[in-house]
Amino acid sequence: MRRIALNTFALSLIASPLLAQEGEAASKPGLLALQGGLMFWTLVIFVLVFLVLKSFAFGPITKAVADREQALLDAIEAAKKDRDDAAKLLAEHRAAIEAARGEAQRFIAEARAQAEKMKSDMLEQTHAQQAELLERARRDIESEKTKAIDELRREAIDLALAGASKVIEKNLDDAQNRKLVESYLSSIK
Repeated sequence: MRRIALNTFALSLIASPLLAQEGEAASKPGLLALQGGLMFWTLVIFVLVFLVLKSFAFGPITKAVADREQALLDAIEAAKKDRDDAAKLLAEHRAAIEAARGEAQRFIAEARAQAEKMKSDMLEQTHAQQAELLERARRDIESEKTKAIDELRREAIDLALAGASKVIEKNLDDAQNRKLVESYLSSIK
């Protein structure tokens, strides 16, 4: 309101020399010629329109502009909050991906360790089976060797008995002879 009053005062100061010239040029008023009555009524109407606009239009317009400014500020704040939430969510997802990657590496390492353990267990089992087969083969060989030696002894006893009976020309009891020769052979060992 103060500004309007200052503008009106400045306009009237500028207009006063022109009003003085108006009296001199009483001829036909020009387009740019100043007329006091017209100026007065223009100012009165301007002030009335200004007061009406101030009481009815400027308040709602100012309120609408303020509301719009507040809505923009709220939207900016919401966008900042959404951006922060998105950054936080992105960081969480990156951390989850890194955790999953670490867990996958751990699973791979565990699988490798388990495979190595299974390999060593299988090698141990194979070595144990091989050693068992070798031991069984040795026992079988020893058993067969013992059987063969016993068989050879029997054959030797039979041959010795046959030879002795030919020499003696006398047939002794086979069971007694066999015991006698077996005791002799066992004492030789």
